[in-house]
Amino acid sequence: MIILALETSCDETAAALVMDGRTVLSSVVHSQIPEHEKYGGVVPEIASRSHTEHILPVTRRALSDAGLTMEEVDAIAVTAAPGLIGALLVGVGFAKGLALATQKPLIPVHHIRGHVASCYLACPDLEPPFLCLVASGGHSHIIHVEDYTTMRVLGRTRDDAAGEAFDKAARAMGLPYPGGVHLDRAARTGDPTRYSLPTPKVEGAALDMSFSGLKTAVLNLINTAGQRGEAIHLPDLAAAFEARVAHALCHRLLLAAEQTGLSTIAAAGGVSANTGLRQMLTEAARSRGLTLCLPPLSLCGDNAAMIGAQGYYEYQAGVRAGSDLNARASLSVERALAADFSL
Repeated sequence: MIILALETSCDETAAALVMDGRTVLSSVVHSQIPEHEKYGGVVPEIASRSHTEHILPVTRRALSDAGLTMEEVDAIAVTAAPGLIGALLVGVGFAKGLALATQKPLIPVHHIRGHVASCYLACPDLEPPFLCLVASGGHSHIIHVEDYTTMRVLGRTRDDAAGEAFDKAARAMGLPYPGGVHLDRAARTGDPTRYSLPTPKVEGAALDMSFSGLKTAVLNLINTAGQRGEAIHLPDLAAAFEARVAHALCHRLLLAAEQTGLSTIAAAGGVSANTGLRQMLTEAARSRGLTLCLPPLSLCGDNAAMIGAQGYYEYQAGVRAGSDLNARASLSVERALAADFSL
């Protein structure tokens, strides 16, 4: 089964062709970084306008790269939640029109479920049940993937998502946008023990996360140093911050593995591309005899291939949408039936 997938939840306009939920035939991503860079973050109105301009050429290129025509496509999958509502509406509206014009089934896909499905593309032998850490600019979840379309959230952030904390801390350090990538690079040559930063935790909820306090600690450290006329050693501060975030994420994923007895773990989302986190997870899995799946960097950020992968399993579970499909700015990953996306 060949699915044309579309992703417009934030600032990447993406289209992909995926076969049977496991094989990527083509994947095209148009990044809006240059358009948002001067603002230091994503501007929703600009993102929506850019999606409108690029979704058709991106889709055409994905079909061309795969050597396919719409007649050879079996279904269309689209990210319908969560995300920037204006951005989502561009993708959903385009997908609805395309499905109507071509008489193809339309499959709504939850963005976080898509990140989980990126692991199926990276690890062909991966099957539920397993645990997946989904960490990005907008989300930090520890998910028990019970089967392909049944997921249970075991832990989540109470405030800032991990990627959001990375970007805000990087901005305070004077690093360019997008901050998380530049902080990662700076941290590679730093000493994580030079600066003392708090360990993020939530009292009474061992699997939940909180990164707001850690971010504030970095801001206070920088401001205090400035008032004293002291210089901040950027690589060391970046390394210290990265180590705290990575430890918080890794520790909770491992704790969830202990509590559930599951021996297969995975990580997905933009933050799963972080060098320190990948190293920590790899070493921890090896020492504990756990099976670890880490998608390649090309599948960590937002992309349509992951939407096509999850779309396949949603289709197999009977999920379909009609002309009443609507976008949702927020929606629990545990609820992602077609009825949840209806007008």
